[in-house]
Amino acid sequence: MILAAGLGTRMRPLTDHTPKPMLKVAGVPLIEHQVRRLVAAGITHIVINHAYLGEQIEAHLKDGAAFNCTIQYSRESTPLETGGGIFKALPLLTQEGDAAPFLLVNGDVWLELDYASILRRPLCGLAHLVMVNNPEFNPRGDFYLRAGLLARVGDGSALTFSGVSILHPQLFAECAPGTFKLAPLLQAAMARGQVSGELYAGFWLDVGTPARLQQLVSHVGQSDHAPLVRRQT
Repeated sequence: MILAAGLGTRMRPLTDHTPKPMLKVAGVPLIEHQVRRLVAAGITHIVINHAYLGEQIEAHLKDGAAFNCTIQYSRESTPLETGGGIFKALPLLTQEGDAAPFLLVNGDVWLELDYASILRRPLCGLAHLVMVNNPEFNPRGDFYLRAGLLARVGDGSALTFSGVSILHPQLFAECAPGTFKLAPLLQAAMARGQVSGELYAGFWLDVGTPARLQQLVSHVGQSDHAPLVRRQT
């Protein structure tokens, strides 16, 4: 699942008429880069939630056939936050009673991680989060990683959640439709020792502001391996 329902307020004026996932890097929308990376990892069933200007995302990606995958959309009339958005999309992620874990990716993060390597890790609890070293805009971090498990409190330095995770539908067993955040569910599961994690030390960026988008554009322009596809604009 790709999360793409945010309003992109910090990206204005770039997002006044364009949803953030459709902003381009190397001539290609951010969300297309994500789709191509997922397909390269062997994922052929993708669910995308959207709200603000989501019709532009659907018009570009359509049913996914052009990318050798199947894309379904979970449409939100108003953003439901991360937790509420995932919960609404669960019927698309657990078709035919298949309640297997699924890969979750924020639509506005960039990391040169082979998603296939994450899929090969067995999920022993309810969630597995990919963590990164703390960026300047989040110096205190989010969660502590110790012996492969994540916790809200701990010794030493916390790490930052990358926006890439594997979740089990059971994490949402006690939830009801509506607007709610994912973090409290993860924190409750961490308290029970049901959330594992790993540190990714490669390039990562939360593309949340125009300055960070320009930073990514510069990085991609200097790297021959970062983008999977380039287009002329």
